[in-house]
Amino acid sequence: MPEPKTLAGKLRGGDAVVTGWSALAVPILAELMGRAGYRAVTLDLQHGMHDIASVRDAFASLALTGSHRLARIPVGDFGTASRLLDIGAELIIAPMINSKADAIGFAEAMKYPPVGKRSWAPHRAAMLNGQALPDYLRTANDETLALAMIETPDAIAALDDILAVPGIDGIFVGPSDLSLTLAGGAALDPNGAETTRVAAELARRTKAAGKIAGIFCMTSEKVAENRSAGYDLMAYGMDLMLFRDAAGAARAACDI
Repeated sequence: MPEPKTLAGKLRGGDAVVTGWSALAVPILAELMGRAGYRAVTLDLQHGMHDIASVRDAFASLALTGSHRLARIPVGDFGTASRLLDIGAELIIAPMINSKADAIGFAEAMKYPPVGKRSWAPHRAAMLNGQALPDYLRTANDETLALAMIETPDAIAALDDILAVPGIDGIFVGPSDLSLTLAGGAALDPNGAETTRVAAELARRTKAAGKIAGIFCMTSEKVAENRSAGYDLMAYGMDLMLFRDAAGAARAACDI
């Protein structure tokens, strides 16, 4: 039988991947998202409550479900990107990559020589992948993905330079910050016409460069819309809001 596709193989091969979004540092909640049908779950260390310990445990829980392991690092924290790879991340999203220099710093942390400067110690990652260490080294630069978040006019202007950096596998669009920066801080409009237009153009340029395009979706309708615009990876469904809404619906259904 053929080997199952890796996350990188799916995204580069044209498959659509919808990832859940984990903000709560409770590993079993990430596992439950995997068991509920999400084939990928992103653990958020930027705006979410996760830390290295909760991500470590959540990755192990996700491995039980066969769901792909993704994470978003804090702004500029490229050292954490390397550490997350060592404990099993298959894809890292880096926020506020606004220049070629930012992209180089991110790529260097994500890839082993000769592409980057990642240091060697992926013992847990190899375990979760079911790989021997030599096999992990052989595949890591291709199979661990670096997505640069494009959220500002500076990043849009530098997009071609960012995409051309060796080791940058694609982009991830944050529509909230994109709308905020496009408006110069005057408004937050992640689903607005201008944000949608710019996001579609970012997908077109990214795919033309042969790279992966990902985006955060604020509604379920945006998942299909962004897929049609050319995106490969769509994030939809945050654990915090899913639990809040389900708890509210359960309480509201009571007669007393």
